[in-house]
Amino acid sequence: MNQKAALAMGLFILFLGGVAAYVITAGKPETPPAAPAPADMAQIQRDPPRTAEVPRVEFSLPDIDGQPRNSSEWEGKARLINFWATWCAPCRREIPLLKKTQEAHAADNLQVIGIAVDFPAEVSAYAEEAQFNYPVLVGQEDAMAIAETSGIDFIGMPFTMVVAPGGELLKAHLGEIHESHIETIVAVFADLAAGRVDTAGARKALGQL
Repeated sequence: MNQKAALAMGLFILFLGGVAAYVITAGKPETPPAAPAPADMAQIQRDPPRTAEVPRVEFSLPDIDGQPRNSSEWEGKARLINFWATWCAPCRREIPLLKKTQEAHAADNLQVIGIAVDFPAEVSAYAEEAQFNYPVLVGQEDAMAIAETSGIDFIGMPFTMVVAPGGELLKAHLGEIHESHIETIVAVFADLAAGRVDTAGARKALGQL
């Protein structure tokens, strides 16, 4: 088994483990609900845990040039942190929309950040084709650990974190992101910046995303 296949298999096992954990902690019904069909899996969404303190998203990973980058670089900016891989078709489909979002809303204090759960050589090669206009960081287990330390039970590909300018996790969206999602996120970020909602209000507004 080559490295790419091994990584894909590892992610799939991790994903199935997360689904099992979710079923177990959901109240232990007498008959466990059937697992979602693959076509529905992309629609599963996980909110940040309901605790008194909203988790902050913090990380340090190398970029595609091997240079270390830290989340503190984007402190004060609203962030879309997109987890993806070169072998993931939905991930590749959403990259043009993320590029469009970065171009359209950079002046609105919004920053898109890509985190590739992949091998550096594969990501660098794909980056030449994709022509990213936002930073792309690279990791494997370290990238997946970001979700865990942010309070997210499990991840799949693609996976996007909506993060407030102060670093608080507002929403975790599992599955391909679409134009309608971006419109909602941008509107909530605008309300947050204008003081029309606080962090709790922003999380509530994103609840149906």
